[in-house]
Amino acid sequence: MGPAPLSRGRAWLVAFFATLAMSVSYVDRQVMSAIGASVRKALEMSAAQFGLLAAAFSMAYLVGAPLAGILVDRVGARRGLTAAIVTWSVVSALHAMVPTFAALFVLRVLLGAAESPSFPAAAQTVRRALPEGDRSAAFGLLFTGSSLGAAIAAPLAISLDVAFGWRAAFFIASAVGMVWLPAWLLVTSPKPVRDALATSGVASVPRPRGLLRDPAVHRAIVLVLASAPTTMFMYIWLPQYLELGRGLPKPSLPQYLWLPPLMGDVGMVGFGALASRMDRRVGLGVQRSHVELVLAAAAMATTLALVPHVQGTWPAVLAVGLAAAGAGGLYTLLTADMMSRIDPARVSAAGGLTAAAQSLVYIVLNPIVGRWIDVSHSYDGPLVMLGAVAIPGAIAWSVWSQAQPHHEPQRG
Repeated sequence: MGPAPLSRGRAWLVAFFATLAMSVSYVDRQVMSAIGASVRKALEMSAAQFGLLAAAFSMAYLVGAPLAGILVDRVGARRGLTAAIVTWSVVSALHAMVPTFAALFVLRVLLGAAESPSFPAAAQTVRRALPEGDRSAAFGLLFTGSSLGAAIAAPLAISLDVAFGWRAAFFIASAVGMVWLPAWLLVTSPKPVRDALATSGVASVPRPRGLLRDPAVHRAIVLVLASAPTTMFMYIWLPQYLELGRGLPKPSLPQYLWLPPLMGDVGMVGFGALASRMDRRVGLGVQRSHVELVLAAAAMATTLALVPHVQGTWPAVLAVGLAAAGAGGLYTLLTADMMSRIDPARVSAAGGLTAAAQSLVYIVLNPIVGRWIDVSHSYDGPLVMLGAVAIPGAIAWSVWSQAQPHHEPQRG
């Protein structure tokens, strides 16, 4: 017998704190991007080397996310998130003491490994806490955590950099996780919540096929490859683009950097809410897809390719924000679709695979973008390249023959 369903209010509260966990993880990983120009200057790094640092984090995440997903499926989301956030907060604080590029490279690898359980555990939390009709909207909420973290990280880190230096920015930002941890433990301490997050939530689970052979996972990865280049630019390169590519002074960056992540949040919540509304309308357990929503989100993500032709800072930032909203919508839709079609006992592992696919995109593209900038002394080419892949990927996803959804056993 599986655990009794949580009340709707308690389930959404748990999902909210899982969202905050994603925010904390993105605060720690985004500090490097926000103050990248200062770090590059202090350690005498090129743009290509900065791209390698971004790839280093992603390399560890690529390997760690699937393994972390399997581990979290076994130990539960509550314990998985707790252990991960303590570990990555310590590693993040150590960034403040790096003497060389090589030392920073090692720490980026360690941070990527430490943060790899974050998305699998958060996705498992949503999948196990909420009923099926609420999950698309909940995944939309969950993904706002990354954008919220990025929106907080950039102004926070830049302000700390200007006031105290880049080393202090790393150290102070790392304390955010320790603020979240007691609240998470309190919210998830009631026994019904602990039971829901520690078990599969079903009476019996058939032995699943290997996830790497599951068509639902294949389709999801196609859409990850379409959306990840846009989010990569916003998270990794946007602060440097505004400072070095458009010549803005560093103290002015916070007034612009909050907007694209916020617009990404709107896209995630909006597309997730629309998908949940469609799901409730057609009924649970019915095969469904959101092709129209996916194509609309992809069209928005393509706006990134137009940024080089946009005059003025605010219009350019708005264009990046529109692209972020589209990319966020794509990631919400692909996750909700995949989670509805796979075995509930493998949710974290599946989330780890899509996170690994996103990391693979970052590993491949970040060094290319960095080298391209070094050679061309311009961000225009990378912007066009990164924005051009969304629509072809969405079309490929839409025409893919759909896997049958998983029929969820009744609780009782």
